[in-house]
Amino acid sequence: MPTIDPATFRHVLGSYPTGVCAVTATSVSGSPTGMIVGSFSSVSLDPPLIGFFPGKTSRSWAAIAQAGRFCISVLGSDQLDVCTKLAASGDNKFSGLTHQTSANGSPIIDGSLAWIDCDLHDVVDAGDHVFVMGRVIALEAGREGDPMLFFKGRYGGFKDLA
Repeated sequence: MPTIDPATFRHVLGSYPTGVCAVTATSVSGSPTGMIVGSFSSVSLDPPLIGFFPGKTSRSWAAIAQAGRFCISVLGSDQLDVCTKLAASGDNKFSGLTHQTSANGSPIIDGSLAWIDCDLHDVVDAGDHVFVMGRVIALEAGREGDPMLFFKGRYGGFKDLA
């Protein structure tokens, strides 16, 4: 197998824009937890499955996995503050963030463009990440707006990153 330089890998794949989502859950201790992903995707219509790829060493992912359920909130381009807080390390990510609680008990970020509430369906090894599949149990489109994108190391919307 050829050796791929990690910096080159990141640079080349950074040419592909991704949407930005918050993955949130209520931990077994009862506190909200969350992380930001740029790897969210629809997986299956029947059954309704979604997926994302957290790093294996992520403490946030470990707490979400232990909860066994989670909610995806699709962020708008005007929600960089939410993105920054949930992307940070630490236990106090929800300080100052407003959210509702889904019927399944997971936080739904206020002002998100859409939310998808899921039960953990499967976790598959994927190198230094895992492929997480969630079984959709409820979902709703929120407000209209420009989605947050990540492109070439920057966050923004369509008009910001053009």
